[in-house]
Amino acid sequence: MAAVLFDTYKFVDKLEKAGVSSEQAKAEVEALSSALAEALDSQLTTKADLNKLEKELKNDINRLEKELIVLKWMTGLVLGGIITLVMKAFFPV
Repeated sequence: MAAVLFDTYKFVDKLEKAGVSSEQAKAEVEALSSALAEALDSQLTTKADLNKLEKELKNDINRLEKELIVLKWMTGLVLGGIITLVMKAFFPV
């Protein structure tokens, strides 16, 4: 849970000065504090999130590198076949 930094004493004091009972003011502070912490937890990226994303990116990069190797070989074979056909057409044996 993320730490929510705001002066809860001042918040309770302002509520009490506005006519809210002490118990209700404390309950509102706790509710607000937990709501803010929950909102921050859902929006902030943690180290665990970054580590998970890093692993996923590394896996994706490795997969793409393997696919590129296959594409290079396929391109080489196709070009070799085309060159063979061109050579055969222009230089018949």
